[in-house]
Amino acid sequence: MAVFSKGGSHLLSGLPDTISAEIFGNARQIRLAADEALFVEGDPGDGCYRVEEGLLKVSVISSSGAERILAILGPGAVVGELSIIDELPRSASVTAIRDSLLSFVSRQQFAAIAKAHPDIYKSITSLLAARLRDTNMVVAAASFLPLKGRVARALVDLATAFGEDVGGGRILIRQKISQSDVAAMAGIARENVSRILNEWIRTKRVSRISGYYCLENVKVLEQEARL
Repeated sequence: MAVFSKGGSHLLSGLPDTISAEIFGNARQIRLAADEALFVEGDPGDGCYRVEEGLLKVSVISSSGAERILAILGPGAVVGELSIIDELPRSASVTAIRDSLLSFVSRQQFAAIAKAHPDIYKSITSLLAARLRDTNMVVAAASFLPLKGRVARALVDLATAFGEDVGGGRILIRQKISQSDVAAMAGIARENVSRILNEWIRTKRVSRISGYYCLENVKVLEQEARL
């Protein structure tokens, strides 16, 4: 399953505005083109980033080449903070889904800022605790939900992160996400995602509008995604 940027299950939220401003107020900006890697699993953890514009994915790749998306990051999300705490290599890869702008703070800069403002560590700890809770939900969903439940959970999480209420119980996901991405979020084969989405489109649970998914009855999908 995936994690996103605006709160809720599987959502990688950002830091409080005041803390984020302390850390990233004088950060260096970095641009990524779509499909460009920010870093890959095993790279040195030399700093952390805040997403300013665009969309990124956090993923791991198996030895067979299968991808599992752990998180999708939108504006305001912070990534790479774990390595500045434990000083270990990156535990996953981060790649731009579309052109993106990020702010970067090195480990040394972060240490200096945190020394002057030690309350930053409390916010970082809260962020990491929230992500650990999300990870527990990811493991539970992968262990107990059937295929349709995993796809429903991915769509509901996307709607929580990027959705717009368009009335009548309908939620439009304001990000273009491919079936392959949904499959990597749900941890199942793309062919299964295609079959399930086609069925839901026929039964009017989901629609596709100009390349955007719309949840026509989000409550039904929430029930499908319930553990």
